[in-house]
Amino acid sequence: MYTVKGKADKNSLLTEHMPLVKRLAHQMKAKLPPSVEVDDLVQAGMMGLLDAINRYEENHGAQFETYAVLRIRGAMLDELRSSDWMPRSTRANMRKVESAMATLQQQLGRPPSESEVAKSLKLSLPDYQDLLGDSGGHQLVYYEDFHDEDGSEGFLDRYAVDDDDPLKSLLDTDFRQTVIDAIDALPPREKMLMGLYYEEELNLKEIGAVMGVSESRVSQLHTQAVARLRTYLRERSWT
Repeated sequence: MYTVKGKADKNSLLTEHMPLVKRLAHQMKAKLPPSVEVDDLVQAGMMGLLDAINRYEENHGAQFETYAVLRIRGAMLDELRSSDWMPRSTRANMRKVESAMATLQQQLGRPPSESEVAKSLKLSLPDYQDLLGDSGGHQLVYYEDFHDEDGSEGFLDRYAVDDDDPLKSLLDTDFRQTVIDAIDALPPREKMLMGLYYEEELNLKEIGAVMGVSESRVSQLHTQAVARLRTYLRERSWT
């Protein structure tokens, strides 16, 4: 894997880690809407792998694969952002949900129920649940969260210390523990769902079987849980 000059053979690194790109792409695709093509994620991931190979040095302080995963995932997320796979109207709706949750949380001193959020948004409960269902794929972190639309500091800037690689900087700060705390603060049902989804890696259908609800209902609850987590992170970034 090394040339006579002692540097990593870029072609060997590329060939060896191509399966890693495909594996990460399929893992990410499983958590995204059907409109997202896995081939697009693979292509973006390959660009991230190439970037990792070009940037990595043996004295970097981390194994290459650990470093490459950050670059590959970052490239895939950047592709999702640039391709705008989630309609602006959907993102706007979720911002309204998060705002309503934040206001109710302050008023009630506890996580608001679905009915309370729906009432705050002047929606019937079925309409609110439909909105959650239509927003499947809502993410915990968007690149825009590092900077607001007007260019000012975003709510994740508190955790980011390296603008060149924001995902890595998040992993290197207290962001991970803040997310753990946010999950722990979820209502019991949503907390269980997130554990099944991210720790046990069950799919929505399997989670529905465990929880005794439909797959579409699991999707609604997952979207709502992500909105609660984002609300929690915003509140902590302002304090």
